[in-house]
Amino acid sequence: MIAILKKEINTFFASPIGYLVIAVFLVLNGLFLWVFTGEFNVLDNGYADLSSFFLLAPWILIFLVPAVTMRSFSDEKKQGTLELLVTKPISHLQIVLGKYLGAFLLIVIALIPTLLYVFTIYKLGNPEGNLDMGSTIGSYFGLLFLVAAYTAIGVFASSLTDNQIVSFIIAIFICFLFYFGFDGIASYNLFGSGFNLESLGMSSHYKSMSRGVIDTRDLVYFLSIAGLFILLTKLNIKQS
Repeated sequence: MIAILKKEINTFFASPIGYLVIAVFLVLNGLFLWVFTGEFNVLDNGYADLSSFFLLAPWILIFLVPAVTMRSFSDEKKQGTLELLVTKPISHLQIVLGKYLGAFLLIVIALIPTLLYVFTIYKLGNPEGNLDMGSTIGSYFGLLFLVAAYTAIGVFASSLTDNQIVSFIIAIFICFLFYFGFDGIASYNLFGSGFNLESLGMSSHYKSMSRGVIDTRDLVYFLSIAGLFILLTKLNIKQS
């Protein structure tokens, strides 16, 4: 599993893909937070917080994570190397986890430079240091667990087809459904007020963690989503 993880990381950074993914994520966030005028611009808001970043990041990641994971198994299938990979003396689960952790670590690396935003807002506060660190730390934890779920969905989508573009589109659709779809359906109140459909979506659990309160229900939710799609990927690889 470790060998596959290292191979995935080396493959990302041996080509422009890894650098491009990190650059696109940082540039898009930087433009919306510091350059473009509007509701996401930190300087226009007049408050020393990073709520704009944590509101914007999940939407950018909906496209970014599938772009990273779309080649995980699709490329192996297209080149015919998946059959060779499954004959290695490692389990199907280890293969999936190696691919999964490789993509997950790349996105985490892309998130690390955003800590500069925390330092900047900390310095811009009036008085200096007027920043809710509890909420900020909780939001970063929420982003990490959100990325974990997105990555599992992306790897699963990649195992469905040998076409990277198709994998990319499927992953975006499923990520969007889980992040916003349940909230959108819940607004129509189709199942009555007694059924909280929003709790099935990632958005409500992510927002809960963004308040600085780490609830075990939110952790279990994200880990369950990640575990479910990792298991589905394993079953799909086993059958292929």
